[in-house]
This record gives sequence, C-alpha cells and structure tokens, in this order.
Amino acid sequence: MREHSRLEIKNKLKKKDFSENVDIEVLLDELENNNYLNEERFTESFIRYRSSRGQGPIKISSELSVRGITQVQISNAMQNAEIDWYGGASEQREKKFGLQLPLEFKEKSRQMRFLMGRGFNHDMVNKAIR
Repeated sequence: MREHSRLEIKNKLKKKDFSENVDIEVLLDELENNNYLNEERFTESFIRYRSSRGQGPIKISSELSVRGITQVQISNAMQNAEIDWYGGASEQREKKFGLQLPLEFKEKSRQMRFLMGRGFNHDMVNKAIR
C-alpha cells in the first residue's frame, strides 16, 4: 500500500457506483481531518521513492503536479527532502554507461538525453557528464 493524493482518491471514488450518493469532497475532508489522507506525507513519500528509483526533480515535480499537488507544496517538499540530485544524476549515468566519462560528442549527447529523460536539469546533467 502507498500514500495517495487527494486527487487520486477523488478520481478512484468517482469511478465507483456509490459515488452518486456520497459527497466526495466532504468525505475527503473527513479523511484529511482524521489524518488518513495527508498530501504532505504523500508528497514526501513520493519524492523519496521516485528519487530512489533514479528519477530527477523535474520528472518528479511534473508527476506530482499531475496528481494534484501544488507547486508550493512541491517546492517545500523538494527543499526538505535533502536529496543529492547531482549525485543521483552521476549515479544513474554510471549505472547505465559505466565509470568511463564520454569523450566523443555523440556519446555525450546520448548520455545527456538519457539523464534529461530521467528528469535531471542541465546543470545536474553537465556535472554528471564532466
């Protein structure tokens, strides 16, 4: 089991047959009041899990936005996460391509595209390639 955002639970409940008889917003408020639903906890858990799987901050932020988390919540959680994004980019590059740094432009470009696809920004990618 994992944490869910308010939007995720809302979408799941709308798919159920009983959703016509239940005020979903009131139910979600009640879940939040009882701390069964906590978007801060969800965001922290999501960032921790996705970063451990080798994803960068851009991709993680985008996925959180799709799940209904605000940019303010994302920014706060990213700052509090204390994750070494530069180290993560280097680790992903080494895991995929080995310890040897690329010398040719074509290979550098290939590795840069890979890291950007994982959600790392230009600065992180450049540091991992050099």
